[in-house]
Amino acid sequence: MLRYVLKRLLSLCISLAVASLIIFTVIEVAPGDPASFMLGINAQPETLAALRGELGLDVPKVQRYFNWVLGMLTGDFGTSYTYRTPVTEMVADRIAVSIPLALYALILSIIIAFPAGIFAASRRGHAGDLGVMGATQLGVALPNFWFAMMLVLVFAIKLRWFPAGGFAGWDKGLVTGLTSLTLPAVALALPQAAILTRVMRSALLDVLGEDYMRTARAKGLTTRQTLWRHGLRNAMIPVLTIIGLQFSFLFAGTIIIEQVFYLPGLGRLIFQSISARDLIVVESVVMLVVFGVILINFLVDLAYAAVDPRLRSRT
Repeated sequence: MLRYVLKRLLSLCISLAVASLIIFTVIEVAPGDPASFMLGINAQPETLAALRGELGLDVPKVQRYFNWVLGMLTGDFGTSYTYRTPVTEMVADRIAVSIPLALYALILSIIIAFPAGIFAASRRGHAGDLGVMGATQLGVALPNFWFAMMLVLVFAIKLRWFPAGGFAGWDKGLVTGLTSLTLPAVALALPQAAILTRVMRSALLDVLGEDYMRTARAKGLTTRQTLWRHGLRNAMIPVLTIIGLQFSFLFAGTIIIEQVFYLPGLGRLIFQSISARDLIVVESVVMLVVFGVILINFLVDLAYAAVDPRLRSRT
């Protein structure tokens, strides 16, 4: 197991190094100069040069790349060009919204998908299975931003059960914070739950056709007992893959939902920073998101090995 973990750690480090180079290169070659954007088109060359020096934009790009990477390794993500605030402080404020939102949505997705997928697999071809599959098809087809607006219209404006947008803050209490995130989490969870339900059903149906499952049935176990005792664990590999991908998506891809609900998360910070040409914030936040996605995939790989020890000897 230790050898397996070390190989995965090496792969993680290489992926981060390559990602940092790609992120820096892509963002730096984008048109536009942050200093010119901040001062306007009528700025004097002397003033422009002074601001570029203050922002550290007058040094070669290679040196700026290594300064950026070394800073991140020591916990220094630089200073925002626009707000003149350390990026670390900005990220800390926003990540306290994005990670709980992603976890909340993932938990809701799992709570919906696991029972639905198991129910559909245990009643293959019956009305219950057809109903679940029809619901998942609808869940996949609905755009989450449209569903988010419908949630606001019904539960925030008409029923007034939840706030329509914004984030109250964790200092107001856990219940108040979760209440602010409930509608966004539901909007994110619905399509993910639909996908996860279909994967769970498919994985369980594949497992039900295995010889050891037929042997268990021949020994007198019911379909339900066979499914829970022998089928579920062996069906978890593809399910864990989807859960890892879903959390990565929820962590990195919530820009639209955060815009709909005016949530001060990482996605909205990236959007605002791109609009303001605040390159250091964009680079650092995107790199942090990439690190989170790669770390999630690393943890999913470890979960694979825990569920199926045979995988350890194949790598």
